[in-house]
Amino acid sequence: MHILIVEDEIEIAHDIGQALTAANFLVSYAHDGEEADFLGFTEDYDAVVLDLGLPKKDGLTVLKNWRREGRTFPVLILTARGSWQEKVEGIDSGGDDYLAKPFEMEELMARLRSIIRRKEGHATSILETGILKIDSRSAQAFLKGRALPLSPLEYRTLYYLLHHKGRTVSRTEIMEHIYDINHDRDINALEVLIGRLRKKVGSGLIQTRRGVGYFIE
Repeated sequence: MHILIVEDEIEIAHDIGQALTAANFLVSYAHDGEEADFLGFTEDYDAVVLDLGLPKKDGLTVLKNWRREGRTFPVLILTARGSWQEKVEGIDSGGDDYLAKPFEMEELMARLRSIIRRKEGHATSILETGILKIDSRSAQAFLKGRALPLSPLEYRTLYYLLHHKGRTVSRTEIMEHIYDINHDRDINALEVLIGRLRKKVGSGLIQTRRGVGYFIE
């Protein structure tokens, strides 16, 4: 899962990024509104943490631009502004949830997981199919009830496929959501990665649709 953190306070952005990285999310940053506006049209993020009080272009303007152009990724609005009018405006502009500073990191993580789940219609933090289960709250995968040892990259890949269970996900889409924008997104490397996952979860779980991509039933 690829998360964009839009926050001009570097220390806050770093703290959020550390928490997300520890939970096996892929993290990118934007520190002003113009950069955020551009990145929102460049990458298909799984969610965005968006501060409203940004330099160069304010967060509400950025959010309205994204929604006007059909960008549908979930957005958690994060701001020091506390008035109910601004909360309402943020939600009405296309925000999926709202969190005021100062905040507890656990609450931010819970709200972020929630808006990601809702995007695909998942009711809880547990994703499962057959013998495989992933708990996004603990960032752990289980096979037949036993913890499955996965690297962060393997976890992100398996989680993304299970999050979109029943849909064929293209190789390009997978790479956008597991590799940083500056990473060399190589098809052969992805195939090697899928091969490693199949050895760990069983060859029949991750299916290939030739010329299209991969899917989990």
